[in-house]
Amino acid sequence: MKRLVFPGLLILLFSCKKYIQKQEQNALEAEVTNGYWYVTGYEQNDSNITSSFSGYLFKFATNNTVTGTDGNVSATGQWSDNITARTITANFPGATAPLVYLNETWTITDSYTDSVSARSVDTVNHTTNILQLKKQ
Repeated sequence: MKRLVFPGLLILLFSCKKYIQKQEQNALEAEVTNGYWYVTGYEQNDSNITSSFSGYLFKFATNNTVTGTDGNVSATGQWSDNITARTITANFPGATAPLVYLNETWTITDSYTDSVSARSVDTVNHTTNILQLKKQ
């Protein structure tokens, strides 16, 4: 009887962990997709290029698309998250500046329900990027 209890307990603990991870994933998705976000800071190496994003609003959708809009101009990309690694990946295919600068896997360094700070290291272009977003 004792041999059956231990494997059963492991299955129960594993199931609970998966359930908790799913709830965390759902909570993150709800925060990200509820409302519009704008860039409050973007540093590429030692250059502050925040003003390049002036006027842009970003809308993240539950189908993992993201739309960046600046007035009448908009571009659609994809986003995905990894709650365990604390990362968000963005990709705007065919984008030009400034949206192309968001095509990274971002490590979340600080987050609240209305703001996020993240860092990425671009090994191709040899840049370190710091991004701050705020919810409108």
